[in-house]
Amino acid sequence: MSTVSLSAIPADLHWKVDPLDFSTDNNQSLTITAGKDTDWFTSPGGDIISANTPCLVFPVSSDCLLSAKVEVGFKSTFDAGVLAVIVDEDRWAKLCFEYSPQNNPMVVTVVTRGLSDDCNSTIIDGNQVYLRIARIGDTFVFHASTDGKTWNMIRYFSLGPVDEVLLGFSSQSPTGETCTASFTEISFAAQTLENLRDGS
Repeated sequence: MSTVSLSAIPADLHWKVDPLDFSTDNNQSLTITAGKDTDWFTSPGGDIISANTPCLVFPVSSDCLLSAKVEVGFKSTFDAGVLAVIVDEDRWAKLCFEYSPQNNPMVVTVVTRGLSDDCNSTIIDGNQVYLRIARIGDTFVFHASTDGKTWNMIRYFSLGPVDEVLLGFSSQSPTGETCTASFTEISFAAQTLENLRDGS
């Protein structure tokens, strides 16, 4: 597919894996539909390796903040809308708004350094949440918010020494037929987050 432009992002975006469908609304928002059996995960036991979720990415080489309001049309277990950071094929992480096996919309994180480290976090009331990635040098911080103003730290981690990385948007449907995730109020800032704990 050709490159995609979003007004908030200071670079063209490209697909690492093509979606079943996607759309933009005057370059302001993004909707991604993932097809059947789409997942991005390398199990800690190494017995499950999947990397076929549609992912729209752009490069960054300095400290920054990327956030969006994520709305997911949940239908099946593990359906999710995702913000992602990618160093290479073996080092990546994703911040997910995901449908749990207990039928709860939940913030979930996966950090992969060869093998994936999977962690369930906050249960969300409804099908919308704000997600944010902050890059601070060689480290990254995941935050979530219910109002886009007060941010809660979900995870603080490193993927090792990094220079240029890819940030992006994804959706997944590991157990269902399709999953559509919408990203609105997209924001990008080339700045350093001052307080990673309270998100300010």
